Amino acid sequence: MFISQAHAAAEGAQPGGGFEMLIMLGMFAVIFYFMIYRPQAKRAKEHKSLMASMAKGDEVLTNGGLVGKITKVSEENDYISIELNTNNEVVIKKDFVTAVLPKGTMKSL
Repeated sequence: MFISQAHAAAEGAQPGGGFEMLIMLGMFAVIFYFMIYRPQAKRAKEHKSLMASMAKGDEVLTNGGLVGKITKVSEENDYISIELNTNNEVVIKKDFVTAVLPKGTMKSL
């Protein structure tokens, strides 16, 4: 009564839609790999090498914003001791170190 007849409904579906769908899914997989997975894997690899290269005397920046000098590295349980100043020392996990800073950074702050 209010709706006129739909002319598109009489034509039916087009054949051969499965192959185009596979191509589209493949394109999404490639986009996902290059835009999401690959950069994240690269960052994780860089962070793992950063954690392995930390040594006593390095100046580091933590996720919480603390800047300090490493005084002790515990290899068996992945904890490090950071000296914030002459009176304060903090023990944190190696995972929470964001960056190893150049020597002398603490003196310039």
